Amino acid sequence: MASSTAEPTALEQERIESAQTNLKSLEKLDDGGVGTEFNWFTVRTILTAGAGFFTDSYDIFIINLVSPMLGYVYYPHNNNKMPSDIEGVIKGMTSVGTLFGQLFFGFLGDILGRKIYGFELLIIILGTINCATSASTVRGVSGIAFLGLWRLVLGFGVGGDYPMSATITSEWSSTGRRGMMMALIFSMQGIGNLAAAIVTLIILAIFKGAVNADVFNLDYVWRLCIGLGAVPAVATIYLRFTMPESPRYAMDVEHDLEAAAAAKGQQVSDELARQHTKVDIKQRSHWAEFAAYFGQWRHFKTLLGTSLSWFLLDIAFYGLGLNNSYILEAIGFSNKSTPFETLWANTVGQIIITCLGSVPGYYLTVIFIERWGRRPIQIMGFTACTILFAILAAAYYPLRDNAMPAFITIFTLAQLFQNFGANCTTFIIPGEVFPTKVRASAHGISAASGKAGAILASFAFNVLVDYGGAPGEHAFLPGTLGIFAGIMFLGLIVTLLWIPESKGLDLSVFEEDYIPPTAAVVRDDDAVSRESVPVENVAEKSS
Repeated sequence: MASSTAEPTALEQERIESAQTNLKSLEKLDDGGVGTEFNWFTVRTILTAGAGFFTDSYDIFIINLVSPMLGYVYYPHNNNKMPSDIEGVIKGMTSVGTLFGQLFFGFLGDILGRKIYGFELLIIILGTINCATSASTVRGVSGIAFLGLWRLVLGFGVGGDYPMSATITSEWSSTGRRGMMMALIFSMQGIGNLAAAIVTLIILAIFKGAVNADVFNLDYVWRLCIGLGAVPAVATIYLRFTMPESPRYAMDVEHDLEAAAAAKGQQVSDELARQHTKVDIKQRSHWAEFAAYFGQWRHFKTLLGTSLSWFLLDIAFYGLGLNNSYILEAIGFSNKSTPFETLWANTVGQIIITCLGSVPGYYLTVIFIERWGRRPIQIMGFTACTILFAILAAAYYPLRDNAMPAFITIFTLAQLFQNFGANCTTFIIPGEVFPTKVRASAHGISAASGKAGAILASFAFNVLVDYGGAPGEHAFLPGTLGIFAGIMFLGLIVTLLWIPESKGLDLSVFEEDYIPPTAAVVRDDDAVSRESVPVENVAEKSS
């Protein structure tokens, strides 16, 4: 038998040296990442990506507050309510656009690099302004139809923000605080939702006299509410377009170690730089890389897990989030004598729900994501929502008629555990558990799957809740909540089966050519085996 100290073959020696090189370069790139200390670049990253999610959320959820106004302005002949099918289309068009935007920018971000960050913001601004100025033709296309069209365009830009902001924040952050930084960026979704309600309340207050005098003055209110969503997007255009290329992408995909180090204000030796051959974008085939990677079940099942869990979560999340006004109306909170009072109560109710449930849920995730891990929080969220929706479904009428505080408490807790749970983790996990060359694409696919669930909820919820009763009675609302409970349970099963834990793991762990820092080569005649010995020790033995 050969001695355990036998020299490794040339191929084995090459792999050892490659491992040492990658380990040293990755270690340098991790130093000084976003979140290691609070500095200007940390603030810039939070502002750049956070403002995008603030705008996204504002633009998506403002329709929940605007749609009752559209009923008064455009459908006075229909008891001041938008027909459920039309309302579903208006709410769903943004999600349709978002789905295509997530796929388009996800793949483009891997093919061209993260430097395309910013173009999605231009589309958001264009879509928002045109939504606010939607008008009808003299004959034919109505203002509502144009509103739907421009919300489709708006959604395309919003969709691009998901994979780009997620991958950029993930790749710029340090290992120990990456989850916290991504959760902090995503928490701006809750702030955007809250801001939409506050802005609506302010504009309603300004137009109170005008609306009470003539309800058609709501035409000004809804346009202002939507149009102001473009302000934070305009404010961060410069920051996005001047964001440097991700160091991870520069090194892992382009193999340009000098550019990767320069992005973090570091330098590498000429010898180390020469070991990395730069790759021309034209010579890469992202589609071939993508197919080869996900053609393996061990990788595909992770993508299946991130996609299905997001899909199932968003059915309930958007089913309720886009239709909180239905819940408030069903419990009698927003049933008032005048249009202004009804809209005012609906907006106040939205603020209460957001402050008590949504916003605290986001920040609880920020606090605990690095302590508990991603997978436990997602499991907890799906479990809690399964139980809470089941209670609401089973005891809907007794709670509504005899214990309104209990109904509101349970409903608020459901909102809390959606955000202190799967709503945040389904965003974070796909930005971590895939290699750099397919990270944006995989995140885009996962997010698009979520939007497929949102589309299903948008188009189906408004029709489903009225099943078995007259329009507006919401006769099947308890049954709908029961369906949500079942969907949350399926999300729990998917998480248990296919979602990995990424807490505390460097992004290099998820690269295909990753070699752990402890490896050795032992030869026994023609057989080769590995044992846990530090790489540098093996290198010393071979010299």
